[in-house]
Amino acid sequence: MECCRRAAPGTPLLVLAFLLLSSRTARSEEDREGLWDAWGPWSECSRTCGGGASYSLRRCLSSKSCEGRNIRYRTCSNVDCPPEAGDFRAQQCSAHNDVKYHGQLYEWLPVSNDPDNPCSLKCQAKGTSLVVELAPKVLDGTRCYTESLDMCISGLCQIVGCDHQLGSTVKEDNCGVCNGDGSTCRLVRGQYKSQLSASKSDDTVVAIPYGSRHIRLVLKGPDHLYLETKTLQGTKGENSLSSTGIFLVDNSTVDFQKLPDKEILRMTGPLTADFIIKIHDLGPADSTVQFIFYQPIIHRWRETDFFPCSATCGGGYQLTSAECYDLRSNRVVADQYCHYYPENVKPKPKLQECNLDPCPARWEATPWTACSSSCGGGIQSRAVSCVEEDIQGHVTSVEEWKCMYTPKMPVVQPCNIFDCPKWLAQEWSPCTVTCGQGLRYRVVLCIDHRGMHTGGCSAKTKPHIKEECIIPTPCYKPREKLPIEAKLPWFKQAQELEEGAAVSEEPSFIPEAWSACTVTCGVGTQVRIIRCQVLLPFSQSVADLPADECEGPKPASQRACYAGPCNGETPEFNPDNGDGLLGGLQDLDELYDWEYEGFTKCSESCGGGVQEAVVSCLNKQTRELADENLCVTSRRPPQLLKSCNLDPCPARWEIGKWSPCSLTCGVGLQTRDVVCSHLLSREMNEVVVLADELCHHPKPSTVQACNRFNCPPAWYPAQWQLCSRTCGGGIQKRDVLCKQRMADGSFLELPETFCSASKPTSHQGCKKDDCPSEWLLSEWSECSVSCGEGTQTRSAICQRVLKTGVSTVVNSTLCPPLPFSSSIRPCMLATCARPGRPSTKHSPHIAAARNIYIQTRRQRKLHFVVGGFAYLLPKTTVVLRCPTRRFRKPLITWEKDGQHSISSAHVTVAPFGYLKIHRLKPSDAGIYTCSAGPAREQFVIKLIGGNRKLVARPLSLWSEEEEALQVRKTNPKEALQTHKHQNGIFSNGSKAEKRGLTADPGNRYDDIVSRLLEQGGWPGELLASWEVQDSAERNASSEEDPNAEQALLHLPFTMVAEQKRLDDILRNLSQQPEELRDLYSKHLVAQLAQDIFRSHLENQDLLPKPSEQRFPPMAVPAHKHVSGFSSSLRSSSGEAGGGSRRPHRKPAILRKISAAQQLSASEVVTHLGQTVALASGTLSVLLHCEAVGNPRPTIHWTRNGEAVQFSDRILLQPDDSLQILAPVEADVGFYTCNATNALGYDSVSIAVTLAGKPLVKTSRMTVLNTEKPTVTVDIGGTVRTVRGVNVTINCQVAGVPEAEVTWFRNKSKLGSSHHLHEGSSHHLHEGSLLLTDVSFSDQGLYSCRAANLHGEQTESTQLLILDPPQVPTQLEDIRALLLATGPNLPSVLMSPLGTQLVLDPGNSALLGCPIKGHPTPNITWFQNGQPIATAPGLTHHIWGAGQILRVANLSGGPQGEFSCLAQNEAGTLLQKASLVIQDYWWSVDRLATCSASCGNRGIHQPRLRCLLNTTEVDPEHCTGKPRPAVQPVACNRRDCPSRWMVTSWSACTRSCGGGVQTRRVTCQKLKASGISTPVSNDMCSQLAKRPVDTQACNQQLCVEWAFSSWGQCNGPCIGPRLAVQHRQVFCQTRDGITLPSEQCSALPRPVSTQNCWSEACSVHWRVSLWTLCTATCGNYGFQSRRVECVHVRTNKAVPEHLCSWGPRPANWQRCNVTPCENSTFQSQRTFCKFPTGHRVQRAIPGTEPEHRALDQVP
Repeated sequence: MECCRRAAPGTPLLVLAFLLLSSRTARSEEDREGLWDAWGPWSECSRTCGGGASYSLRRCLSSKSCEGRNIRYRTCSNVDCPPEAGDFRAQQCSAHNDVKYHGQLYEWLPVSNDPDNPCSLKCQAKGTSLVVELAPKVLDGTRCYTESLDMCISGLCQIVGCDHQLGSTVKEDNCGVCNGDGSTCRLVRGQYKSQLSASKSDDTVVAIPYGSRHIRLVLKGPDHLYLETKTLQGTKGENSLSSTGIFLVDNSTVDFQKLPDKEILRMTGPLTADFIIKIHDLGPADSTVQFIFYQPIIHRWRETDFFPCSATCGGGYQLTSAECYDLRSNRVVADQYCHYYPENVKPKPKLQECNLDPCPARWEATPWTACSSSCGGGIQSRAVSCVEEDIQGHVTSVEEWKCMYTPKMPVVQPCNIFDCPKWLAQEWSPCTVTCGQGLRYRVVLCIDHRGMHTGGCSAKTKPHIKEECIIPTPCYKPREKLPIEAKLPWFKQAQELEEGAAVSEEPSFIPEAWSACTVTCGVGTQVRIIRCQVLLPFSQSVADLPADECEGPKPASQRACYAGPCNGETPEFNPDNGDGLLGGLQDLDELYDWEYEGFTKCSESCGGGVQEAVVSCLNKQTRELADENLCVTSRRPPQLLKSCNLDPCPARWEIGKWSPCSLTCGVGLQTRDVVCSHLLSREMNEVVVLADELCHHPKPSTVQACNRFNCPPAWYPAQWQLCSRTCGGGIQKRDVLCKQRMADGSFLELPETFCSASKPTSHQGCKKDDCPSEWLLSEWSECSVSCGEGTQTRSAICQRVLKTGVSTVVNSTLCPPLPFSSSIRPCMLATCARPGRPSTKHSPHIAAARNIYIQTRRQRKLHFVVGGFAYLLPKTTVVLRCPTRRFRKPLITWEKDGQHSISSAHVTVAPFGYLKIHRLKPSDAGIYTCSAGPAREQFVIKLIGGNRKLVARPLSLWSEEEEALQVRKTNPKEALQTHKHQNGIFSNGSKAEKRGLTADPGNRYDDIVSRLLEQGGWPGELLASWEVQDSAERNASSEEDPNAEQALLHLPFTMVAEQKRLDDILRNLSQQPEELRDLYSKHLVAQLAQDIFRSHLENQDLLPKPSEQRFPPMAVPAHKHVSGFSSSLRSSSGEAGGGSRRPHRKPAILRKISAAQQLSASEVVTHLGQTVALASGTLSVLLHCEAVGNPRPTIHWTRNGEAVQFSDRILLQPDDSLQILAPVEADVGFYTCNATNALGYDSVSIAVTLAGKPLVKTSRMTVLNTEKPTVTVDIGGTVRTVRGVNVTINCQVAGVPEAEVTWFRNKSKLGSSHHLHEGSSHHLHEGSLLLTDVSFSDQGLYSCRAANLHGEQTESTQLLILDPPQVPTQLEDIRALLLATGPNLPSVLMSPLGTQLVLDPGNSALLGCPIKGHPTPNITWFQNGQPIATAPGLTHHIWGAGQILRVANLSGGPQGEFSCLAQNEAGTLLQKASLVIQDYWWSVDRLATCSASCGNRGIHQPRLRCLLNTTEVDPEHCTGKPRPAVQPVACNRRDCPSRWMVTSWSACTRSCGGGVQTRRVTCQKLKASGISTPVSNDMCSQLAKRPVDTQACNQQLCVEWAFSSWGQCNGPCIGPRLAVQHRQVFCQTRDGITLPSEQCSALPRPVSTQNCWSEACSVHWRVSLWTLCTATCGNYGFQSRRVECVHVRTNKAVPEHLCSWGPRPANWQRCNVTPCENSTFQSQRTFCKFPTGHRVQRAIPGTEPEHRALDQVP
């Protein structure tokens, strides 16, 4: 604009030309920009903190070069780095520490603030003066200078403003605010002159607060400056500033210069603590300190966020506000703190519209109706409708489906659930007489549920307030005919409370209060109004009724009153005479006098109490009570005390308070403490807790139900489930259901719309931790070749799942080492065809050896071939070979227990097809698999322990899934064999094996090997050798036995046996009966051991000669076939024992198992267990049956379950064999040999068929099972069994060739294994059908079909499931049946444990017998064990198929026990119930102890109680029942021992600070006559310690508020000449000891501040005249004036804050705000005029920036 001010007459043309040129230049720049493509994305920041740089690129779209730059920069990461990060330039220098410079390593330090080239990396070698430029450019984002924000980008220093923007010149103001106007702080300038003295060597110069900036202090003089600091956390510090330098004081940098004649202190700030600058006197001359700094305005206005919208929908408003914020404490304070600073202008609130969307439909309810009942629980309802509200606020009803997204409000709710008011009777008063017959009274109140005395109780149920009483003391004057009415407190209290009863729902008389007496002295009258009123429960209002509507006598409305004597004369006044006065006046002294009238009630019921004599003023003539003012006070007799109830208290229940209810609704529980205690001495307060049995009264309940009403529906969340992941952020879920807890404690599940509250979350994050790094492997690639041998590879990346659930790739060093074999493996395809020769398709083959190896002696190394089992000793090295054909050995792979094996220090996998295990250990046991392409072979290694027991395999080797996998991997034929022998050979086999579950294939020979390792199976020499070996291992220093050493020479290192031999043993033993298995196994294992050892000796050519043979002859010959043992077993068992020593044994038949065969010989001789197929030429069949047992078993034969009829063609041989001559078709069937003795029986069958036709063994029996867990039957009959058992149906078939068995269920074919239903399944095994855990769904007809080439035969068995009688879990059906049978009759359900029903006499009752079972049980009823039909005098009916029994017109007394017996085939069930007829009767209870242990009041007082059964009830129920006569009996009438008697404590002598209170203590003795007399204190001291008669009281300190004198009147000005002064107020004792203020909190606190007159506050605002307006029209004119605060007297300017008590006048205003006309307007501004109509406004110095704009003038 300088051109405008200097313009000459020709200048407008130049300006116009300049504007045109500028416009053309702008268009050309747009054209140039159009040649560029759009800017690309910003790059990553060069730094992560401390300010870095990011760039963006663009490309030129023109074929020619483009003008401008193709790169631009911006700042980023403008956050402070942590202190440990270090300097960025220093990091770049240190990166060269490991690079040699001129052959030497240096530690480089940065060289900053280079004026010539600040963006080059210059570093200095530490400890030297060597400075080297290590790089021409520093990294982008490096600061050019240490004290500047300018940064180096691409080697050039770029300007950076405080707003962290490139090219910005914005600077911080003096307050530290970027681009600020300096309004957030104040300039503080001042001077201090020291006035130190000898007594005061230090003084404070100035306190500089936290956050201040640009501090400078200059001290001139001999004194010295030093600092004191205090952080915001209260930590104090001090710095002496002893020398020149730069110091860090509380994280603030202090620059101190100490010169000879002055000291200079500089601090840039902002200060991080409060600094107090002090001066220390060091010389005689005075010093001056000049200081200047910028102090922050601590309290500032801060605009709040918008408040919540005034409406949730349909359009609303929301406002902001401003709050005063304390920067030091970071909290909001009162607004007055911000008003203290005139610079603080409170922001105006902002207003905006919100929630403009239309409101959705909502539920709207009418008010609740009045409760249906005023108490005891009622119901109230309301109408709920769906409505919509438009933007104008109009509400209309709509269809209910529009509101379905929100739960509908309940339309019914319970109300007034509190109990109804009920009568509460207080304790009886003492009897009105001291002898004979009198009356006693009690107060009866109507109490509501809050315990308040109110109305609403029924007058009909009100207990009586008066009854007769008898005093056992005989009267010595004529007895009055009528009892004496009580005239004092009890009757009066009862009468007044009676009269003051509140209004009830029954019409009753309600009296108002008595009026004042009509006279002021003498006898007058009182009146009151009596109204007949009733409470209307619906509106809870009271209505007046006519008097005849109220029943009962109307209370008196007038009574006499006495107001004292008139003029010394006292007329006689009878309070009972309400009609007027008596005739004459008598002298008060003669008419009225004091008399003792008995004693008060004993203060305690036991343990020693006190009675005080009652002194009354009586009318001597009428003997009635008079006002105490009528008796002469001086004649009042002295106070008289006597002891009472001195006996120790009996054991009684001490009851605590009920705890709060555990639930607010539903049904909760309250508990309380109830203990049986015994009070020994009330004086010493000795209480002993006793056992509950010593308290004779029933123990009060310790638990009670509470809050018994339905809860509102609410959300009930279940427990959280397990997290879906173990790390990396998973999800866990839970069920959240809407339920309602009912008043019976049960839960009712409701739809979610019933719960109005927001639903709790049903899932949440869990396991928010990073997962450990792991390898992620890809799939194997295709084989690298199409034929022959190749390789497969796969890639691996190291990844980590973060806690957010995101997978990220990390450095591979964070993952565990990855074996080479995990990423590459060999592959083998078909052999490649040679040119001109067809390709062969032979697959690889492994030459396996099927052997069993048992190591018996220590060896270093053993070699094996895969395919077998090895039982080895530990610490043996094993070499396992895998011989292959048609496969390259380097490609062989090994696995252990399904896991790929790799070489390690312990296991070597050689490339030549073998595996080496160094020194076996238990973890090496397992299954080793050799794989050559598709061919696989296994080798099982087991370990033998030192005690010749197999070492248990580690638990973690196999899971169940791995076992199943291994079974599938084995040879199918071997797996089938394993399945056939899975039952094991010994009786101690596992349950899983016995039930037919698949066993571990590696364990199949463990039982045989274990037997071989035991002592019973080896030759004696071999056993001795083992013992020597074990002994040598146990004690290496012991001497060896020479004989044992000789035996070791014959002991093989490793025993070898073929697997086939052991398979034969397992197969034969599995077919033998359990009784013979143990015997068979011993013989077979012994023979196996003999054969193995003999084979070893033969191979070694060491078989001894007969004369040298050391082995005793074996009872079993060494045959190779196990079946050959049958005869030798029988002979050996017969020879085993002689005579009577032979052990008893159950019968056992020897079996010989072989395949069925066609026998064509004319004479057939066979053993049991075989199948015989007769041919046309068969002439004779001989069936052998060999049995063992002791006693010798008896043999008999059956055919098809029936005894064999012997004839001349069917013969029984002497050896019990059965011979059939000339067999015919009728002889076909199953022949069974049965062996029986006294200990049991055994049977085995043999099938005889004709021409090989199928034959099925059948049984036509019906089997009933109710107890056994398993049932086994032959097919052909019927099975009736209970649920849950295992049923086996045997289908033994015969035929040649072997018949194929097929099973059917209800004519549907069954597979080999199938699930029939949930929890049940069937299994087929060798012709048998096993049904496990049978249920009703398993019922049906099961058929077995046997078929072969010659025909087929089918047999069936019917399975019926029984259900024994039992109590059903759901009882709704029988309860409904009871309700339908007798809706209003009491009923009870029978139970096995018994139930009880209490009835009134003459009632009828229903008894229900809940039962279920199959078939339907038959029910029989009994009473007291006799059939119900024979019960005498009992009227009954049986309904509901026997489930309901009705008994009618029950008489009094117990009716005994009723029972129902339910029975069917499966069992019986007996259920019971008792009926008790209740009746009321009087009971006389004689107290166990005398009422007193001494004195004249002891009696045995019988007590009448009205009982219902054994429970005490209201005596009114026994009205009309014969009442037994009772008579009290005197007891313990003797003198009491002396006792200490005490009075109540007196008032304390002081209210605080420790006072004293006293009481009177006397020693009294109660005589048998009832008179208590004082005795010597020594008599009581011998029995009990004398109670104290003085004690301290009110020990608390006497405190008061104290205060100092008022301080100077120098506080902030609050008005003209008005300031504030302060004083200290503190709490102290009267002795002057200061206490915390809380100790005086109960006393009124004196004020600590007050207004005062101050000359410094004689100030006011002074204003100058307004300046001329800057414009004559328009919207831009304004004018200003000077406003300053001046002192009234001196008229000099003072700081403005002294005038802050008054509003500050405005210092500028707008002016001449009128529209300008079209003509050129006049203004104070000067304009340059241009011919084109443009006008440029000249800027006026000092005006606001927003007014420096160009005005457009048309």
